Amino acid sequence: MSPEPVPGAVTCGACGATFHPADVGVVIPPPGTRANRNPLALVAVALVVAGMLYFGMHMSRRSGPEGFNAKPSDAPDFTLESLDGKSMRLSDLRGKAVLLNFWATWCGPCKIETPWLVELQNQYGHDGLQIVGVEMGDDSKDEITKFTKDMAVNYPILIGKEAVGDAYGGVPALPETFFIGRDGKIVDKIIGLKGKGEIEDSIKKALDTPAGSTQAAITSAASPAQALQAQK
Repeated sequence: MSPEPVPGAVTCGACGATFHPADVGVVIPPPGTRANRNPLALVAVALVVAGMLYFGMHMSRRSGPEGFNAKPSDAPDFTLESLDGKSMRLSDLRGKAVLLNFWATWCGPCKIETPWLVELQNQYGHDGLQIVGVEMGDDSKDEITKFTKDMAVNYPILIGKEAVGDAYGGVPALPETFFIGRDGKIVDKIIGLKGKGEIEDSIKKALDTPAGSTQAAITSAASPAQALQAQK
């Protein structure tokens, strides 16, 4: 016989665990005690439930490589300006594995992740990895340059545009990282901060892809549906 449900218990949608009111420091009055109910306690319960639901959805979105089951699709092409004023086109990197990292200087998790990316570029650059950072925080070039110098960033940093973020799904959280194979197709993505080892696993997945034909790269780069020309 299954146990009777406990009033006020909440089940997490990500892990399936059941949390009782006492587990989160909230006591829910039993039915029939309306006169003794504390409005502040009800607000607290609502906040706890909302927090657990958000946590479940957040963890589901960050389920890692095994959660990325979509068929690999072409990475939307774009041209953006780098910190040194030069234009960089994503499709020009065809043949390399690309880690495309959307970030911002004010993003706390980005500050944790950046040193890992520096190390991974050093470790896998000779194997064909190219990390590209796209700054989405609307900061000035001076602020971005100071951040990259303080972090000893060793990969290109581009000034982001809203149209580019929209092409990659709107970038709902930072950091957000796309792993693009040598053939220009997205093979994995991570939303939020994950461990260095998990990032490294996704890099290996991108490196272990065929380069594809040169003609296919030219055709894809020239496609109006994929190409985004950012205006200065």
